[in-house]
Amino acid sequence: MDSADQEAGEKRVREHLVLPLERRGLVKPSTLTRAQYDEMIRDLCARLAYMTEAGLDALEECAAAQPGGKGRDRMPIANDLLKWAVEIEPPRDDGSPLMRKVFAHDIGRRALDGGFAPELLAEIKKHRRWPGSYIVDQAQSRARDSIVRLEDIERRLMAGREVTPQEAQWRDRRREVVARCEEWSSAGGAQ
Repeated sequence: MDSADQEAGEKRVREHLVLPLERRGLVKPSTLTRAQYDEMIRDLCARLAYMTEAGLDALEECAAAQPGGKGRDRMPIANDLLKWAVEIEPPRDDGSPLMRKVFAHDIGRRALDGGFAPELLAEIKKHRRWPGSYIVDQAQSRARDSIVRLEDIERRLMAGREVTPQEAQWRDRRREVVARCEEWSSAGGAQ
């Protein structure tokens, strides 16, 4: 998403989610100062900029039905809105800045070369932080069976033997993830 798309997306979030909820009378959560609330809204608009108008309208309806606060008159917190947003309209997997930077880094190159890029990506998505040696080791360990399975499938295909449709789908999905990680690595973390 380039900066023009991001800006248009943020405006869309404000128009189809934030303003309608405020017009319904939902106010800032009582635990936040005005500055914290404004920052939460700015961050929320940036994170949800990928959503379509229809997705945002659905999220607004969902949020209006589940307001926060004792009096049920408060804007839901950002974590709740983000959780509902993913259920309504998952983001395109074009990589967060963190994912892009990891795969542009030496760690990502090592994961690609070692065949454990899909597992490292899953760990990054799960923890949402820069992978230290423990996370890299976990990803590498989890990948062992998958690496063996992929090699077996590739060997059978090279020999002209059949693989099951499930094996072919699994192989295709894994190769798609690796290709996406390769793309981020080649782009050098640029957006």
